[in-house]
Amino acid sequence: MSYLSPLLSLPGAVAGEEPDEGVAAHYGDLFREQRHLADGVGFVDLSHRGVVTVSGADRLSWLHLLLTQHVSDLPPHRATEALVLSANGHIEHALYLVDDGETVWAHTEPGAQDALIAYLESMKFFYRVEVADRTDAFAVVHLPAGSITATPEGVLARETPHGRDLFLPRERLSAFAEEHGPAAGVLAHEALRIEAHRPRHGLETDHRTIPHELGWLETAVHLQKGCYRGQETVARVHNLGRPPRRLVFLHLDGSEVKIPVHGDPVRLASDGAEGRAVGFVTSSARHHELGPIALALVKRNVPADAELLAGERTAAAQELVVRP
Repeated sequence: MSYLSPLLSLPGAVAGEEPDEGVAAHYGDLFREQRHLADGVGFVDLSHRGVVTVSGADRLSWLHLLLTQHVSDLPPHRATEALVLSANGHIEHALYLVDDGETVWAHTEPGAQDALIAYLESMKFFYRVEVADRTDAFAVVHLPAGSITATPEGVLARETPHGRDLFLPRERLSAFAEEHGPAAGVLAHEALRIEAHRPRHGLETDHRTIPHELGWLETAVHLQKGCYRGQETVARVHNLGRPPRRLVFLHLDGSEVKIPVHGDPVRLASDGAEGRAVGFVTSSARHHELGPIALALVKRNVPADAELLAGERTAAAQELVVRP
């Protein structure tokens, strides 16, 4: 990734790794940064994320036809999230949206904006909409829940129960950091995301993930609307109640030096380390209070009370996110 945040020049900054290259993983004290965010203090530099806007008189009615979320009547400044699905109902994009009254602003996973814009452009037809890549001009900055930092004048904020996402002009990023520190790295942000059981596209998903498997029906899918690509799969699986996999939260054995990482297999503890994989780790972190934790995607028929092994032999107790 060619992008490098100017905040990598802050004291103690250590660069993040894929998919969070270009911003700081941490600034020298991971647990302190987590505690700050949990207490509503500081901010997270997410300036590597893509920023896409849709303007024009038809923007909401048009997006309503393309996204899983009900947005035709989305009030200004009300945050929501939505998915773009394939024809088979598999997740292709996750968007975090807010409308300012004239333009819909969305941020996406790093680098995902090009493919998203290509899809949106292919669906414009006769609608009065303009799609733009604003990544070079605007940086996403996250303020944690409970933050008393005021949204800077002229800056659009996307406010949710988990905090505020600011669409900050890039030329103001360094000045914002000086005024509103301390900065926390993406590893602290990820640890709190995992603790909250919130899925992330590209980590909790693979090429065949459907929204039901991750609990995204509650936050990113409106079940009373249709007419979007993949809607038939959403309705069918919802009515049958049988998604093939389910997201689980894992409390990992803290005695291991290394913790399992994205892609590591998950097995039934009763089958041992040589048993057949029943899923895989999607995200993991060391939490300042809970110790090592993870999210994993496992087969639906894995017993909800089963003890698991993550990675080579790390014991894992599961906590339900999506019920079998």
